[in-house]
Amino acid sequence: MDDPILTIEERAAINSGRWFSSLSPSLRHDILRCAFVKRFKDGDLICARGDPAEFWSAVARGSVRVSSTSITGKQVTLQYVEPGIWFGDVAMFDGERRTHDAYAHGDTTMLMVSRADLQKILAQHVELYEALLRLQARRIRQLFGLVEDLNTLPLRARLAKQLAHLVRSYGVPSLANGGEVRIGLQLAQEELAHLLGASRQRVNQELKQMEREEVIRIEPGGLVVRDREALMRIVEADN
Repeated sequence: MDDPILTIEERAAINSGRWFSSLSPSLRHDILRCAFVKRFKDGDLICARGDPAEFWSAVARGSVRVSSTSITGKQVTLQYVEPGIWFGDVAMFDGERRTHDAYAHGDTTMLMVSRADLQKILAQHVELYEALLRLQARRIRQLFGLVEDLNTLPLRARLAKQLAHLVRSYGVPSLANGGEVRIGLQLAQEELAHLLGASRQRVNQELKQMEREEVIRIEPGGLVVRDREALMRIVEADN
């Protein structure tokens, strides 16, 4: 479903993105001028592995689940892309096909720039080359950090770190208790387990333990972080 206009909230999510907000006003203007809006329903396929790279995209609302399928046919979730994040530029540069599937997780709004328009913007704004290099450098640092965590941290610490990230990206302050934060992204325990490379049973055990320690609360609609400092202490204890 296409809609030519971002809502006020969607535009705010794009403009406040850490990377996009670092660009010059003229570059931000030209990117937005060339971009078009596309809306997806929960579970819609945005792009598939093997597709040609035709668009550079940012999430304006909702979330994008980036996944791959194993040889046995099992789908593995690699990342949830939150509002304000741009992605898809690697395949735009090297001319290769897309390496992963991307699905809408919840109702999702995307801001997209065609490959031809991206090339025009690059020709007009040398600044964008350096900005994209910074974006890639940040991703590489994050990737090495994830690999290091996977090989050095126990599941409990990795789960706490993932929950802390979800609070930063999708946290909604609780109206009933100002010290609590609800994770707005709806994730089943199976989906959370996929992110951590663990079984649902083990993740469930760790969540139950954190609930007994009053760090989190498990509700039918998702997770509530009751004590963010305690969550970070779990992460730091194993670093």
